[in-house]
Amino acid sequence: MRIATWNVNSVRSRIDRVEAFLQRQDVDVLALQETKARDDQWPTMGLQALGYEVATYGLNQWNGVAIVSRVGIEDVQQGFDGMPGYGDPVAAEARAIGATCDGVRVWSLYVPNGRAVGDPHLDYKLAWLEALRTNAAGWLADDPDRAVALTGDWNIAPLDEDVFDIAQFAKSTHVTPPERAAFQAVVDAGYADVVRPLLPGPEVYTYWDYYRQRFERNRGMRIDFVLGSPAFAARVTGARIDRDERAGTGASDHAPVIVDLSD
Repeated sequence: MRIATWNVNSVRSRIDRVEAFLQRQDVDVLALQETKARDDQWPTMGLQALGYEVATYGLNQWNGVAIVSRVGIEDVQQGFDGMPGYGDPVAAEARAIGATCDGVRVWSLYVPNGRAVGDPHLDYKLAWLEALRTNAAGWLADDPDRAVALTGDWNIAPLDEDVFDIAQFAKSTHVTPPERAAFQAVVDAGYADVVRPLLPGPEVYTYWDYYRQRFERNRGMRIDFVLGSPAFAARVTGARIDRDERAGTGASDHAPVIVDLSD
């Protein structure tokens, strides 16, 4: 099975790229984030013609997640237990969707950005991650042998080498000790970063801001991850980042992360 995760930054603007990517990379399951579409706005016709089913979770023109699969979609869950909302009044945001695809429990996660140190959105981000950790630990406690993949845009760079210049981010979100600790807490709950062992070293970025030709100068960040349960991690045979999808006119500012599993 081939699984990919991609912050597409508006599926309606990039549905042609999504369809072409699925065919070019022969992807079985694709987790998408920042789809920016309500469920009733989703452009599913072309995907269905290619043999894919689609499970979506979108409440408005912001956020949004989805899972696209040609190996089945079962037990779809929009959000996880205790997932906090945000705003005044507090409202749910479409940031997590789970589905079982050919026996693998896949979660597409769009972790809150945090915005800035001291911003209430950072507190929301940390609360959101803690709720995720609690649920993720419970899933493994209920079934230690289940293959679970926590995929998506985590908006965290866990290591200094995951940003092009850590000095430029010293006072920014994404690299603060509480955020990194929250990421590590999910790892400690039993979910391994299955990509890093196969792509070691610095500058394996997944995100490049549109600002000042950062992609062309490779001034990026590694913030998109696939974290797998032990049963999932044991099946991983390969991983790569599709930088070609960040290039060209109309690209998302993220590149897809692709993971191969044995049968």
